[in-house]
Amino acid sequence: MARYIVVLLTISIYHGLINASSFYDNPEQDPIPLADYPPSSAEDLRRKWDSDWPFSGISTFAHLKHVRCLSDREAFFDVGIIGAPFDTAVSYRPGARFGPRAIRAASARQIPFRGFNPRRGLNPYSTPITILDCGDIPITPVDNAVALHQMTAAFLELGSRSPALSDPTWPRPKLLTLGGDHSVALASLRALHKIYQQPIAVLHFDAHLDTWHPAKYPSAWISEQSKFTHGTMFWMASNEGLILNGSSAHAGLRTRLSGDDWEDFADDEQQGFLRITADEIDEIGTSGIIDVILERIGTKVPVYLSLDIDVLDPGITALVASQVGYELLTSMVGRGLKEMGKEDEFDKGSIKNIGKKREEL
Repeated sequence: MARYIVVLLTISIYHGLINASSFYDNPEQDPIPLADYPPSSAEDLRRKWDSDWPFSGISTFAHLKHVRCLSDREAFFDVGIIGAPFDTAVSYRPGARFGPRAIRAASARQIPFRGFNPRRGLNPYSTPITILDCGDIPITPVDNAVALHQMTAAFLELGSRSPALSDPTWPRPKLLTLGGDHSVALASLRALHKIYQQPIAVLHFDAHLDTWHPAKYPSAWISEQSKFTHGTMFWMASNEGLILNGSSAHAGLRTRLSGDDWEDFADDEQQGFLRITADEIDEIGTSGIIDVILERIGTKVPVYLSLDIDVLDPGITALVASQVGYELLTSMVGRGLKEMGKEDEFDKGSIKNIGKKREEL
């Protein structure tokens, strides 16, 4: 008899659990009385559905609103994110045409509900500045001359518009370009020169100079189009008068040079760049480098900030177009020899040894 009582009790408890309201109940399976379920207001619908988790939604830069700004002049913005999927001016590894898509995917963790940056003391999603993902420039992959024209025209179109913000300190919208190989800088500088009607200072973070004379890419098959590469665009821009000579700087350099001498540096100096090496950044630190850059460029002229991802070590950024490792052991040995007063024995061609009369760090 006791056995039957236990069984009946167990069945009764189990039946009660099934019928009780559960966290896992599916309300869609329950009949909803329409008379008691009025349609939600537009505000209520936005509250319920107009948000994303980092892994959901259409892939835009940091979950920003996407507008095809190039074909919509009614889309006013203060900062426009524009993709430049172009990589047919590289001398080594292509693939950067997929860069804008990859950067957008990598930015997915940036999201409004956790967007406050304690280092800067602001949430960029909550500022009065309108930031849009303007999509990509539809750049041809089969004709570099046309591609360069397309990019220049696109930057000029977007950069010439009125901003959304009505503020005299923000007279023009700013563009953040997602590359793409580094040659997109020439198109940017051509557009900026026309917009501002003056040469532009360049702050260039890169492992390479990118001021190389086109002849430094040796080939018997020379053409006008072959002069345009991801390593010559600043040389071209300088010769076109686009760069503010004497107010520009490279930072993060650790590249090899052409030939057997310092001719590449001489070309670079003619274009008015200050050179800051990766070793010097390590030596004087972030604050020191900021002071050097501000002293060089100042705050009164328009500046084009150009960031090549290969300024970071390949251990962090694998498969970039032209990798240059930052070999820590060599740097440490060089610093040790310097502290011992034997720097000349280690590197007779260091900037500091040859450039005491030059305007270099």
